[in-house]
Amino acid sequence: MAETGINRSNVVTPTRKRSGSDENWDRDDLVVAKKQMKPLTLWPDQIQDPASALANARHEFGEHGGVNMSIEASATFTVMEPETMRRMFSGELGPDRDFFIYSRHFNPTVLNLSRQMAALEGTEAAYCTASGMSAISSVLLQLCSSGGHVVASRTLYGGTYALLSHFMPRACNITTSFVDIRDHLAVKEAIVEGRTKVLYFESISNPALKVANVPELCRIAHDKGVTVVVDNTFAPMVMSPGRLGADVVVHSISKFISGGADIIAGAVCGPASLVNSMMDLQQGALMLLGPTMNPKVAFELSERLPHLGLRIKEHCHRALTYATRMKKLGFKVIYPGLDDHPDHSTLKSLANKDYGFGGILCVDMETEERANRFMNLLQNYTQFGFMAVSLGYYETLMSISGSSTSSEMNAQEKALAGISPGLVRMSIGYSGTLEQKWSQLEKALSRMQDTNLFQKH
Repeated sequence: MAETGINRSNVVTPTRKRSGSDENWDRDDLVVAKKQMKPLTLWPDQIQDPASALANARHEFGEHGGVNMSIEASATFTVMEPETMRRMFSGELGPDRDFFIYSRHFNPTVLNLSRQMAALEGTEAAYCTASGMSAISSVLLQLCSSGGHVVASRTLYGGTYALLSHFMPRACNITTSFVDIRDHLAVKEAIVEGRTKVLYFESISNPALKVANVPELCRIAHDKGVTVVVDNTFAPMVMSPGRLGADVVVHSISKFISGGADIIAGAVCGPASLVNSMMDLQQGALMLLGPTMNPKVAFELSERLPHLGLRIKEHCHRALTYATRMKKLGFKVIYPGLDDHPDHSTLKSLANKDYGFGGILCVDMETEERANRFMNLLQNYTQFGFMAVSLGYYETLMSISGSSTSSEMNAQEKALAGISPGLVRMSIGYSGTLEQKWSQLEKALSRMQDTNLFQKH
């Protein structure tokens, strides 16, 4: 297909359906009912800041001048001339000039969210999908062919691990070598020149909270012609892998970006050339697999992105506060914002200024019995949070990773990934006051110590 122009900020949307002939329309006919904000001039340090970049993205107004954009809920789109449809399917006319065919291809509302995601991650383009897993699988299937090879972090979300270790070898003849992503020599040695297509890892790993040195890993991969794909679900705003050298950034938007635990969505952020190839009529993984985002979902998400920075800062502030206090009480806390975390200095050097060190912390209770007791107290005795998977919600969510979101791994794989049977992953929320919630957490911690179910570390 012709270039979609997803990254272009100067697309103007007309209020009446355009003809496929350039001679049949005039820019004077464009009414300001669908207006756009003029681009602002940003200083270099502002461009690196994700909130500033997001604020500078095109603002789409509603069809009747509303401050919020209208939802384009149509599945299909009409044309004024029969020849226009042929030209759209041939790739001559596309969304960059406001020509839409069908919402599985491109939808104006979803396209607007894609522009916002590209601005957030500092990439040339983006495409939003129906789930985080659909974004991940589509990228990998686009970049790898039968016989291909992936090098991936040993510590990954369980669904991604299963995709790479079980589904792709069976269904696609694509194999993966799993390595400790912090062992750069192991990463380099695992890459098979001419066969390895992708280096895949999470910026902050799920659930062990290992931090990837994105610039150095990109250098290693690029020296051997390998594409770097980074899952930044745990660290939106905190880290910007695309600005640090990564080729592609994927997200489960369902988590921090949504913030409401009510939406399933994903995103692929990267070069326009990649997004265009993924939308190719003959070979595009997004086009042909069809992980289409509902425009009503895209609208909801686009309204939440402007306050993502404020939410992330509070998530991170509370996570650091609780981690620091729990450590002083003698509990085994894993949080990259703590000085004794092995990757603290790495994250500090790579993180965007003022956003913190992430909204997730882990407490290692050593055994599943102790972990279950701890979570039961937190939910049912002190009302600190909820026992539930996922993350990024305004309430604290807790789960035992080994028996939930990482259950796809066997015991040996969990041990290599640093996931103990009693590892409790906590997505720290921001409801209530910090001290109110700390008193609830502290009450549960004291009960754990009083009943001798946990020995101090």
